[in-house]
Amino acid sequence: MSRAVKAPRPPIALSTASVFPDRTPDAFEAAARLGYDGVEVMVSADAVSQDVDVLRRLVDYHGIPVLAVHAPCLLITQRVWGLEPWGKLIRAKEMAEKLGARVVVVHPPFRWQREYARDFGPGLERMREETDIVFAVENMYPLRAGGAEVAAYAPNWNPVLMDVPHVTLDLSHTAASGADALAMAGELGSRLVHVHMADGTGVTNRDEHLVPGRGAQPCAPLLEKLAADGYSGTVVLEVNTRRAVSREARLADLTEALEFTRKHLGSPAPHSGGPAHEGRAQARGSAGPAASPGPAGTGTPSSGTAGTGTAGTGTRGPDTADARMAGMGTVGLRAPGTAAAGTGPAGGRTAGTGTPGPRGSVLPACR
Repeated sequence: MSRAVKAPRPPIALSTASVFPDRTPDAFEAAARLGYDGVEVMVSADAVSQDVDVLRRLVDYHGIPVLAVHAPCLLITQRVWGLEPWGKLIRAKEMAEKLGARVVVVHPPFRWQREYARDFGPGLERMREETDIVFAVENMYPLRAGGAEVAAYAPNWNPVLMDVPHVTLDLSHTAASGADALAMAGELGSRLVHVHMADGTGVTNRDEHLVPGRGAQPCAPLLEKLAADGYSGTVVLEVNTRRAVSREARLADLTEALEFTRKHLGSPAPHSGGPAHEGRAQARGSAGPAASPGPAGTGTPSSGTAGTGTAGTGTRGPDTADARMAGMGTVGLRAPGTAAAGTGPAGGRTAGTGTPGPRGSVLPACR
């Protein structure tokens, strides 16, 4: 008698943007501790998010793979990896290849990137012929003011209407655009290869990235549809936890998001990993989240003391969706003997000269 073979459930990953104002190493630690299957690295001004060697060490240390790379194509990451948009995609592709990730998430071009927008579809096709990495174009949203709609993206904010082979569906963005997430998933069919799971209330011009179940999006029905359809891509929790009052509250939000997603995908929680895993998690947790190592080759990590400098006088980035999810602000000059001035997460927490981050030396493998 034949038995129906149940398709493996899609992997559930944590976006590194979900731990802001903590940083990339903290996302790896949270993903490992809570039982996520992997991470999606949001490439930002955080030096760790750009450094393949350091990311490899984080993968090895926490036993958590990188399943996707989000190219630095947000408004606030325009200067990360240079200004040339195709150059950013090439570097994201190379990072994904080196880390064993399958997907690079990319936004549609901004309308002022005219040449890039004109060649966007054909250019992705050419890159598709050169690599096994999948470039998944994310749905965005228009801006509305006084009853008028302003299109910030070209040829469109909606990849359903674009000639691109692979798409990322983001449910916070469907809330902001007023789109029907279930209808979009149905129209995309096999082009849907990546999902950013989040929620939103549909307030005009607000990209909220709420924990699934806290907004008005059909998060549960979509997850159930993915499971029923045999979806084989990754589901990434890209949620905003910056208002969490403590680290424990942030972890509680990320736990709730993971449990919601598992429940509606019909996937049981994996084994916790046993005493050895718990012991290592406790050892890491005793000093708080993992410290961010400095960029490779720009200084001696062991030569500095964590948190010896004071934050500069620069201002935090604008309170936009890009700023919230990328976790960046502009940092002014710092005290002599500390990290050099530059752009980093709000509050001046990135050490530009290789000095460990402010939480102490708890990640020797990255030093």
